[in-house]
Amino acid sequence: MLTVGRGSGSRLVGYIPGKVQQVLVLNASFEPLNVCSLRRAHVLVFKGKAEVVEELDRPLRSATDTFQWPHVIRLVHYVRVPRMVQRKISRRALFARDNWRCVYCGTAGGRLTLDHVIPRSKGGDSTWENVVTSCAPCNLRKGNRLPHEVHMELSARPRPPAPVLFIRLATPKIPQRWEQYLAPYATPTRAAAA
Repeated sequence: MLTVGRGSGSRLVGYIPGKVQQVLVLNASFEPLNVCSLRRAHVLVFKGKAEVVEELDRPLRSATDTFQWPHVIRLVHYVRVPRMVQRKISRRALFARDNWRCVYCGTAGGRLTLDHVIPRSKGGDSTWENVVTSCAPCNLRKGNRLPHEVHMELSARPRPPAPVLFIRLATPKIPQRWEQYLAPYATPTRAAAA
């Protein structure tokens, strides 16, 4: 609780929550699924739906008990993840998929925009396979045309991002101890592929 004022004139204003601790959730096969709050992870472990794979050195205390502080948990039963269901496109996820670089010229500086490889006016959809990151000059140069019409080439063929990308976007800083679980499921970046 937060106290405002001094001495006997002080009053209680309300609870200020601390920084939300995030926990990596793995499927029974050790495939990364999601990131959840410490509270949710503890409930999953307490109910026997998950087990702690990695814990932090500090204990998690309640009024009467002490528990492991989960850092990585693994679900006890395998959860089937439908691969056919694709996540919606967001600017941030698209830019991250393309390594925050223009797919036409490779520049990372300047203003990044979204570009439809096949323009919408020519029947192009807003799908992961048709929308790419472009710098403003390349987007202006391409305009409402196909890349080959203006002698432009994509550095790599656009495709849906790996699910691990969304875990990386949900967590501001990936803890070092998570990397061993995330690395096998990451796709190479476009910069590495080029």
